[in-house]
Amino acid sequence: MSPALHNARAFFGRRKGHKLRPRQAGLFETLLPRLAVDVARPAPAELSSLFAEPVAALALEIGFGGGEAMIAQAKAHPQIGFLGVEPFVNGMAKALAAIEAEGLRNIRLHFGDAVGLIEWLPASSLRRIDLIHPDPWPKRRHWKRRFVQDEMVEQLARILQHAGEFRFVTDIPDYAAWTLQRLTRSSRFEWMANCADDWRNPWPGFTGTRYHAKAAREQRTSCFLVFRKI
Repeated sequence: MSPALHNARAFFGRRKGHKLRPRQAGLFETLLPRLAVDVARPAPAELSSLFAEPVAALALEIGFGGGEAMIAQAKAHPQIGFLGVEPFVNGMAKALAAIEAEGLRNIRLHFGDAVGLIEWLPASSLRRIDLIHPDPWPKRRHWKRRFVQDEMVEQLARILQHAGEFRFVTDIPDYAAWTLQRLTRSSRFEWMANCADDWRNPWPGFTGTRYHAKAAREQRTSCFLVFRKI
């Protein structure tokens, strides 16, 4: 692991909220071990072999929260294998319950921060990466903990295929500007916006999360940024 990422790897805060229901707790013992990606072992030559059913492409969601977007995408696109990263116990519990209820076979999970999985992934292995409403770390002294950093941008470029996309959503204007600055100064990405509506409106197929709905209720406008690897 690079020193810069090691020093700023705590991109999240507390890992657990309210007490889990017995059924949710049980899924940590039964389902999660079957779906968890083992980053302690080398990645397989073909990442598609991680999935129970054949998949044509892979996508990653970093910090999936309760899993609403990931679950909806996995249901709509069974031919795509989805890797989901979430460090929070309650979010992982919700996702596990939904995966079991829907019988989804095209999702694998990493219970922890995303840095370890990203460094584990082979180059040019993903078609898409989503980062939806990440923690903005609004205080200046915490900016180093924001997920989007120059070195992380290079890591995302490494694991994306040519013309693969990094999609980002935030309702915090400062974090939108921060992310736009770091992606546009990278030689590895191009911003896909052609007009204002391209960042004002969700991309096709976007599934709102509970946090996205909360931002709307509190009249915070979300910004949708899509970047393509060059």
